[in-house]
Amino acid sequence: MLGRYLIANLALVAAFASGSAPAQQPIAIGTSYPIASAALKEQRTINVVLPASYATSPDKRYPVVYLIDGGVDQDLLHVAGVAQLGGIWGRSGEAIVVGVETKDRRKELVGPTSDPELLKKYPTAGDSASFRKFLRDEVKPFVEGKYRTGDRSIVIGESLAGLFIVETYLVEPQLFDGYAAIDPSLWWDKQSLSQVAASKIGDAQKGRTLYLAMAKEQAEEPAAMGRIVTKLEAGASGNWCLAERPDLTHATIYQQLTPQALQYLLPPAEPAPAEFGFEVKCSRKS
Repeated sequence: MLGRYLIANLALVAAFASGSAPAQQPIAIGTSYPIASAALKEQRTINVVLPASYATSPDKRYPVVYLIDGGVDQDLLHVAGVAQLGGIWGRSGEAIVVGVETKDRRKELVGPTSDPELLKKYPTAGDSASFRKFLRDEVKPFVEGKYRTGDRSIVIGESLAGLFIVETYLVEPQLFDGYAAIDPSLWWDKQSLSQVAASKIGDAQKGRTLYLAMAKEQAEEPAAMGRIVTKLEAGASGNWCLAERPDLTHATIYQQLTPQALQYLLPPAEPAPAEFGFEVKCSRKS
C-alpha cells in the first residue's frame, strides 16, 4: 500500500515537472445575476447558491433564505456554507440561499430619521422602504420564476441588516415567513424603531416566525430589545425566540448563531439524533 502511494505521488510530481499537470478548474459555489432595479434606480447583484440535492432531485421544491448583505465580499460565503452544512447534516432543512448585495447600508437598511446629527453624518440615510420594494417586487419574483422554490421564505441578517429585518417584521410581516435578526442595531436613531413596536406587533405577525439574538454590547443596554420582547410576550404574534448571549460580542455572534437561527426557522423534516448536539438555545420564547 505504501509503495503504491509513493509511486502515485512520484507520478504526480513528474507530471508537474514535465508541464503536463492537470488543467486548473475554477471553484463555483453559485451564480450571480445583475438586476436593473427600478426601485433602487440602479443595477444590483444577487447571488444564488443551490442546495446539494437540487440537481439530482428535479421534482423537489426548496425554501429560500434571503440574505441581506449577501454580496460575495459580504456575508454570502458564511451563510451559504452554514446552510449547505445544515442541510447535509440534517440540522436544518435544505434551502436555496439568495444573497442580496447592499451598497449604501444606511440608505438601504434604516428607516427615515429626523435627527440632524445623523442626517449630517449620513445624508443618504432613511430609504429602507425602497430596498424592501426591491426585495418584494424584483428579487423575490425573479428567484421564484427561475428556481424551484417552495412555499416558505426566510430572511436573515446582522447589525444594520438585522435592524432592517426587525423593521420589515413590524411594517410588512407578510413579506417573509421567517425572520432572523442577529444583534440588530436597535440603538439607531435613539432606539426609535423599538418605540413603535408596541403599536405594530399583533395579528399581522401571526404565522410568522422570529429569531432574535443579542450580544454583549446590547445586553448591557437592553432597553430597545426589551420593548420588543415585552410586546412579543403579550402573546399576540407568531412563534419567536430570543437568544441572549453576553458571552459573545457584536463581532462574533453572527458566526456562532447562524446555525441555530437556520435550525429554528427551517427545521428539518426529521430531527437529527440527540447525540449530534444540535440545539436552539432560547433565553425567552413563545
